[in-house]
Amino acid sequence: MTAALRHPPGSNRAPVRGKPVPRGASRMVAKEPISLPKARVEGAKVWLKRISWPVLLLALGYGAYELSLRALPYADQPIARISVEGDLSYVNQQAVQQRIAPYASASFFKVDLLSLHRELEMMPWIASAQVRRVWPDQLVVRLEEQLPIARWGDEALLNNQGEAFAPQEMSNYQHLPQLYGPTRAQQQVMQQYQVLSQMLRPMGFSVARLELRERGSWFLSTGQGIEVLLGRDHLVEKMRRFSAIHDKALKEQQTNIARIDLRYANGLAVAWREPVAPTAAPTAVVQ
Repeated sequence: MTAALRHPPGSNRAPVRGKPVPRGASRMVAKEPISLPKARVEGAKVWLKRISWPVLLLALGYGAYELSLRALPYADQPIARISVEGDLSYVNQQAVQQRIAPYASASFFKVDLLSLHRELEMMPWIASAQVRRVWPDQLVVRLEEQLPIARWGDEALLNNQGEAFAPQEMSNYQHLPQLYGPTRAQQQVMQQYQVLSQMLRPMGFSVARLELRERGSWFLSTGQGIEVLLGRDHLVEKMRRFSAIHDKALKEQQTNIARIDLRYANGLAVAWREPVAPTAAPTAVVQ
């Protein structure tokens, strides 16, 4: 018997002679490897780089943290020395040591620098304090004293910034000029004092008392016992006028002047301690 391979009707394919194809078998064809688009591969690389750096940094940070915890007991030594620096004339050294003493028993890393800083600046004569660690077991404290420029009323002093502070003993500062005014005007009064002092100095006067009164007028008393009424405004202009007239007409009678009234628009008035001779300067001078 002979077997013939039949093709579907309508097929023009010629029968293949040779080894017969087993029934149910199929021929395997090798497929070409599937390649991803180049843009997708590059994007994956960039994404991996972005992820790897944070993970690496996180791992390094965690390792450093663990290492610090294990090394801290060996590095955290007791405080062995506390150095106090600064030019101190008014500050009581013993009082400073008493404030620092409770912190000396702490260790290098556990000492509370912020609390010590606040404790020192609460002292009346301390204007500012700086506290820092110096490896391995030292603290350095640097203090800046208040610089008293004037008295503020009867119970406080003013520094060069116009800030009030109250030392325990005021009797040692009676030589300082005395300033008065509303509490909110401390800096304003201090600034005005500095300006007026510079303008009076060339005339041989000093400020012993300066007062800003409730209605805004200024009153000044010199160290030579002369009262000066300044009014509310244009103080610098009035002082310049006083300086010019003083050099021309009042200098020779300076010790006999009791009061200068500068509240005039174009001149000033003078009150004398004793009657002056007819040839002396008049009691009122007008430019």
